[in-house]
Amino acid sequence: MNEESATASDIFEGIEMGVGTWAWGDRLTWGYGRGYSLADLREAFEASIAAGLRFFDTAEVYGQGQSEQILGQFLKTTEVPVKVATKFMPFPWRLGRRTLINALKGSLKRLGVSQVDLYQIHMPLPPVNIETWMDAMAEAVQAGLTRAVGVSNYDADQMRRAYERLQRAGIHLASNQVEYSLLNRTVEKNGLLALCNELGVKLIAYSPLLMGVLSGKYSPESPPPGIRGGRYGRRFLERIQPLMKLIKQIGSEHGGKTPAQVALNWVICKGALPIPGVKTISQAEQNAGALHWRLTEEEVNHLDEMSDRLLEEG
Repeated sequence: MNEESATASDIFEGIEMGVGTWAWGDRLTWGYGRGYSLADLREAFEASIAAGLRFFDTAEVYGQGQSEQILGQFLKTTEVPVKVATKFMPFPWRLGRRTLINALKGSLKRLGVSQVDLYQIHMPLPPVNIETWMDAMAEAVQAGLTRAVGVSNYDADQMRRAYERLQRAGIHLASNQVEYSLLNRTVEKNGLLALCNELGVKLIAYSPLLMGVLSGKYSPESPPPGIRGGRYGRRFLERIQPLMKLIKQIGSEHGGKTPAQVALNWVICKGALPIPGVKTISQAEQNAGALHWRLTEEEVNHLDEMSDRLLEEG
């Protein structure tokens, strides 16, 4: 089978936000099986679909394959067309192009589909170079295993190399998935967001709520549990209180929008596509409340200024 790759506009047309599934099956970071169950995830999936969310992002390493398996189970229960993205992890022992094709076939099997909409390189790990992986991605498109090609955690130079190599095969780089939120604006400062816009590459923003910190559910007195609490503990939460106060104030001026909805809307206003994670029906419904309205330009600028101040201090 010989296929042409889809462009960013083909994949993301009409999609302002997606659903991240890192927590689906992940016990170490997110506590799957303790704070939430498979039944919770099923409800979250159904609520996301009901709210009009149609793009789900997973990876072969999430929950050691469980995330793909769980998403695959849920896909069988809906008649609604859903766009699926997953990722290839270039482990150091994966040394040839064939390993990517084999890994993609493994992902397709776990997902229960014959083709994904978007296949992404999870990160730029040595020893295999970017050009070799892009050649393998081109093979995957030509074999009809994926509609489009993306990268993740690539800086501007790495992304340009990937883009140019794919162009030689007549394939357009559709996306670059990187961390981006009000409290991590590296992609704005280092030119990556601007380059994405220039090349027609969609910037997919993971951790748009900084692993839940920007949802407003945590405080200096009640930090996140487990590993997340180590990264974003009491001192960090104390330092960001001025930003959280501003987010809440802006939310109240938009009819009672939650901090999460304001923070996600800010990412959308920047032209990126946030993929917040969901573990429960309430999170799915709250995330969906970020859609169908917009922060004003003045509000975005105010949030930028407060964010810049905190990031400079930190």
